[in-house]
Amino acid sequence: MAFLCQPLGSIFSGPILDYFGRKKALFLVNIPHLIAWMIMYFAWDVPSLFLGNALLGIGTGIMEAPSVTYVGEVSDPSLRGILTTLTNSFTSLGMFVAYLLGTVVSWRQAALVSLTVPLATMALVLFVPETPIWLISKGRQKEALHSLCRLRGWAQPEDVQEEFNQLLEYHNDCRDCVICSNERNHEEKPCDHSNYSIFKKVYLKYKYVFFVKETLRPFGLVMAYFFFHTMSGLLPVRPNMVNMCKALGMKFDPKGIVVTVGLVYILMNLISAAVVTLIGKRKLVVSSLFATACCSLAISIYAGVNLPFNVLSYEQSTFPEQKELLPVVLFMLLVSFTSAGIPWVLLSEVFPFRSRGMATGLAAALSYVIFFLATKTNYNLEASFHIHGTFLLYSIIGFIGTIYLYFFLPETERRSLVEIEEYYKGNQKIFADDFFINAFKNKKGKNNDVDSPMLANCS
Repeated sequence: MAFLCQPLGSIFSGPILDYFGRKKALFLVNIPHLIAWMIMYFAWDVPSLFLGNALLGIGTGIMEAPSVTYVGEVSDPSLRGILTTLTNSFTSLGMFVAYLLGTVVSWRQAALVSLTVPLATMALVLFVPETPIWLISKGRQKEALHSLCRLRGWAQPEDVQEEFNQLLEYHNDCRDCVICSNERNHEEKPCDHSNYSIFKKVYLKYKYVFFVKETLRPFGLVMAYFFFHTMSGLLPVRPNMVNMCKALGMKFDPKGIVVTVGLVYILMNLISAAVVTLIGKRKLVVSSLFATACCSLAISIYAGVNLPFNVLSYEQSTFPEQKELLPVVLFMLLVSFTSAGIPWVLLSEVFPFRSRGMATGLAAALSYVIFFLATKTNYNLEASFHIHGTFLLYSIIGFIGTIYLYFFLPETERRSLVEIEEYYKGNQKIFADDFFINAFKNKKGKNNDVDSPMLANCS
């Protein structure tokens, strides 16, 4: 139920983000969670539990775009990779605490404890500043400068003036009515588009803001990464993880393994945050996806050699009696490399300001659809190809994704949001630059800073 409702929440997150601002959006997105946990605690029948689950899904969907957008917009380019990666760590921490609560207290008590999280978050959000770029877009320049000073460690205005001037210059470039810019060829005529109906405004905004190169190029890249990351092995079997552990004949208690998975997720997210500034996002993404594909391939080989074809994770009567240590090791390696992936980090920085709320919300919605389809089709794949064939398919998808991202994923670490947007406006066909693909690099714009490829190793 929660997975089905998450895309609905994500669709609404974009308009909420743009209309209310990043700070207010962070406050408002906690309301569905607050109501959901209250319903879960006072649940009187099964439909009320479904209602609480649905609200949790909607709240989770609404939450993604404001959280990643806020972190992306307030962070210094040198710290953005660490801070956005740490958001994954706290998500993993929340999942781990939820698993842990389920093992030590009743579900009503777990709901009551969980109720404190949105309450605390709403209180803490009151003390954070709004993002400077959003304040500038609303003409509140003094507040934007004050916010930037706070975000840079209570710096003096003169210390952040250069960065503030860049934000002002960027805003001046995109503050004109986008409809006028596209329909009137920059003629000096008064804008009368405020008289358009809401439906026509939405249509024209999608036409001139979303369906443009600087939005569609990163949108396609991010969605491809979400697909390859989700379908590379672990995430399709995560809802059925306990039974999958039993079907693979793991030596230890499957419930204990699930709790350990939560710990591994937190640890690997922290490691990703630590190394992303050292090796860059591109190398982290490509290497983690390649390693994930290798782990899925190893599990496929193990299952093909050691398990009878009739073993299915959804048929307990087929589970093997013999327990081994090797599948535990392979599965933990799969968890480790999957959790090192950073699709949500890329989502926070690749879209231009005009379409950021809209594109981030839509991308989050589609990512949940991909995850739902992945978990839904896992049953069908296993029924048709057995466990070894299913993991073999996941590994193939992972290897294909590794090749695709190797050629088309740019390095955005230590790049400002303005630089990233200007880059995606270019005509470069191959975005990366390293020893192997230099032979394929498009030479157009060789001397143009905007069109030149983003190097794999940025300093």
